[in-house]
Amino acid sequence: MILAAGRGERMRPLTDATPKPLLRAGGRALIEYHITALVRAGYHDIVINHAWLGAQIEDFLGDGDRYGARIRYSPEGDEGLETGGGIRRALPLLGDGPFVVVNGDIWTDYAYGRLPRALSGLAHLVVVPNPDFNPGGDFALRAGVIHNTGEPLYTFSGIGVYDARLFASCREERFPLAPLLRCAADAGQVSGEFHPGRWFDVGTPRRLTELDHLLTARG
Repeated sequence: MILAAGRGERMRPLTDATPKPLLRAGGRALIEYHITALVRAGYHDIVINHAWLGAQIEDFLGDGDRYGARIRYSPEGDEGLETGGGIRRALPLLGDGPFVVVNGDIWTDYAYGRLPRALSGLAHLVVVPNPDFNPGGDFALRAGVIHNTGEPLYTFSGIGVYDARLFASCREERFPLAPLLRCAADAGQVSGEFHPGRWFDVGTPRRLTELDHLLTARG
């Protein structure tokens, strides 16, 4: 699942007429990088949620055939359901086994083929070095297990694998994902891995410009 329902307030005015996942860097829409990387790793069935200007996303990506994917959509209306609520609504499209979720507003060279296809707990998170805008980090990682406290703390990359049981007590409504992950981590139910490579949270026009320069230079 690619999360694409954010309003992109910090990206305004760029997102006033264009949904954030369709903003371009290196000559391509941000969401296309995820689709091609997921297909390359063997993930061909992709669910995309959307809210603000979501029809543009469907019109642009279509059924995914040109990417070698099968894309289905989970619309949430103009307001969206936040990350947790968006995943909860999409569960009927995601099947019974563990499923990958990727934030649509990041760019990374992480190889999705490294993600586990089976879980020992309720979730598996990829963490990265702390960027300037999140110096305090989010989670600790010790011996492949995610903890809420400890040193050092790393930043959650927005890439994870989840078991539907993580959402078993949730109703279909608007709610964040982080409290569910922290509760599961307290119970020792979250594994994790560290990605030392490139990762961008494309949350502001400045960061989008930086990513565009990087990708353009790479060719």
